[in-house]
Amino acid sequence: MTETGLSKREMIQQEALKATVGKYRCGLAISMGVGKTYIGLQHMQREYTYALEMDTKPSFLVVAPKVAIFQSWKDDAEKFGLAHLLEYMNFTTYLSLSKQHHDYGCIYLDECHSLLYSHEFYLSTFPGQILGLTGTPPRYRNSEKGEMVNTFCPIIYSYITDDAVDDKILNDYKIVVHQLELSSHKNYLVKLKNGGQFTTSEREHYAYWTKRIQETTNFAQQKIFRIMRMKAMMEYKTKEHYAKELMEMNHEKCIVFCNTTEQADRICRDSYHSKNPDSEENLLAFKEGDITQLSCVLQLNEGINIPNLKIGIILHAYSNERKSAQRIGRLLRLNPDDKAVIHILMYRDTQDEQWVQEALKDLDPEKISYTYAMID
Repeated sequence: MTETGLSKREMIQQEALKATVGKYRCGLAISMGVGKTYIGLQHMQREYTYALEMDTKPSFLVVAPKVAIFQSWKDDAEKFGLAHLLEYMNFTTYLSLSKQHHDYGCIYLDECHSLLYSHEFYLSTFPGQILGLTGTPPRYRNSEKGEMVNTFCPIIYSYITDDAVDDKILNDYKIVVHQLELSSHKNYLVKLKNGGQFTTSEREHYAYWTKRIQETTNFAQQKIFRIMRMKAMMEYKTKEHYAKELMEMNHEKCIVFCNTTEQADRICRDSYHSKNPDSEENLLAFKEGDITQLSCVLQLNEGINIPNLKIGIILHAYSNERKSAQRIGRLLRLNPDDKAVIHILMYRDTQDEQWVQEALKDLDPEKISYTYAMID
């Protein structure tokens, strides 16, 4: 507890909320686990009270990348005695934002790093307040997302992951990067568009796409080849085999972030993804501790929180460092007495090395170690 009698977490929440006073359009960069949604709801309560004092009807719009995030707002409103706000809340995704009317007193842009130029017209003509909320603000101000955030909800308060770890709001962590060699065994099946197929090794296949990239001077063609190489890297089985070995060695609560739904089903008996009808049941069982291992794909990157995770395995550190940061953040939820161990699998001497460096460059280097991994 601090001298004020508040926990550090509560103090940060109050500081963030206070920073928004008098700001018509602003954003808050709040680390996962600090209570980003709660801060948004407290801001909404303040605007609700003001609207009643002014004898006007409160009206709020919550915007998020996925429908699943809306439930977090509803659950937190019930949890913190703010359920009365639900009557005045509407929800929409960023994909449908342009279809909304302009009669809201305030828009809450959850995961505001999802803003695109296509949202510019609606937001520029919206007359009310805007509050942006994100755990991973855009790194580059001159990028599309960076420009949109800076224009419509510029970050005025920031409290990052390592701040939360230092203050023991999030559990401490260590990251282990496992450096794997691409397999030289000729057991990688390549299927051709004409129906033919052949086998090669992961190493030879990666070298093939790298050579294609290097030999062409056409930028558009290079981009296509890079995408093809990235997709191939996600399909290579070496990381899958190694991830299963890690899971067998660990008996704590463990989540595995996979690249595809097929991969998630291969790696773990219980999975969470769009093609699995048992996903919600599996997620609930994982939260409650009835199962200790869960594999998932992209849906668990944003807006869904799982307390007390001990171990995480990330098969692919995306070139989009925000996705990797969100995956890491899932593992740092409120459990300050334990240290989360995050295993990142990386192919040596490939593009994978650069992606991992990008994903980790904002984290404490003293918490990161590298190990050379062998697999039969």
